[in-house]
Amino acid sequence: MPEMRFVVTWPDGRSETCYSPSLVIQDYFAEGETYPLADFLARSRDALTVASDRVRAKYGISCSRALGQLARIEDAASAFRDRPDAAVRLEAFLT
Repeated sequence: MPEMRFVVTWPDGRSETCYSPSLVIQDYFAEGETYPLADFLARSRDALTVASDRVRAKYGISCSRALGQLARIEDAASAFRDRPDAAVRLEAFLT
């Protein structure tokens, strides 16, 4: 299963490289696009859940790294939930 990484920039300007066990992340995000925080979280939940489900379908077990990445994204986003203008930019896909 082809895995990939994607680079995001948080509202505070900090960049982070994230992990997906599947290229499906490209179906939910576009390079160079900025997403309102709530939209970014919803897309991340959907994409990483689908990616984990694909791993489960192939190997019989969910992808703990994908679910861990989702938890990390949700934790990082919690710092910006009180900012109505908070947005996350997807900088690049790294395959």
